[in-house]
Amino acid sequence: MTASFLRRTAAALAGPLIALAVAGCSADDEAAAPIDPEFAAGARVYAERCASCHGADLRGTDKGPSHLSIVYEPGHHSDDSFRQAIAVGTPQHHWPFGDMQPVEGLTDQEVEDVIAFIRSEQERLGFE
Repeated sequence: MTASFLRRTAAALAGPLIALAVAGCSADDEAAAPIDPEFAAGARVYAERCASCHGADLRGTDKGPSHLSIVYEPGHHSDDSFRQAIAVGTPQHHWPFGDMQPVEGLTDQEVEDVIAFIRSEQERLGFE
């Protein structure tokens, strides 16, 4: 199997798997809704690179905070804040999880896609 084949296969499976992961992690019917295809690329990146700390349902884990916290609303943490945290990491603030390390290896488009996905989920699910 070639790397190209594996990437295409992973991309083809990402949307349905992400939808199942989100549906399986939430008791809320609204959270169980499938991911809007417009945000599928960002959902894939989020699942691969962010969910282990911030939760498959964006509600956080014992390693990182919820992206549905009001602290992450756009007026407090802008899209540029997300870009900066992804690019160079960020010191601990607001939460007791420790410093966030940079998320290496993402393209500019992947960064934009994941931010768009997070913002769409914040709008769809609301803040806690």
